[in-house]
Amino acid sequence: MYDLGDLLVGFIFVAFTMLWWNAQGVKQIALRSTRDHCKKMNVQLLDDGVALKGFWFKRNKNGDLCLWRSYNFEFTSTGNERYSGQVIMLGRFVEKIHMDAYRVNE
Repeated sequence: MYDLGDLLVGFIFVAFTMLWWNAQGVKQIALRSTRDHCKKMNVQLLDDGVALKGFWFKRNKNGDLCLWRSYNFEFTSTGNERYSGQVIMLGRFVEKIHMDAYRVNE
């Protein structure tokens, strides 16, 4: 039969899986938003990805406690230089996208 320890391990496994699944969804939202922003700014997203830099708890405009995440990405405007950028997520929403100053290719 199952004892309390088995139930606890099962609960921890399910909770961890749900958190991981949610984190992957937020990362996909950040990546899609970054792609759209790079396209709008006429630059190329390099490595086709974003990398989690850090996370913390922060309150949103409604006062609800959400997970704040910071993702880094790299882009190029000319094809020669690499520049850094950052996308900030609060919960499942993009709070800000910041891009370093870059050379405009005319």
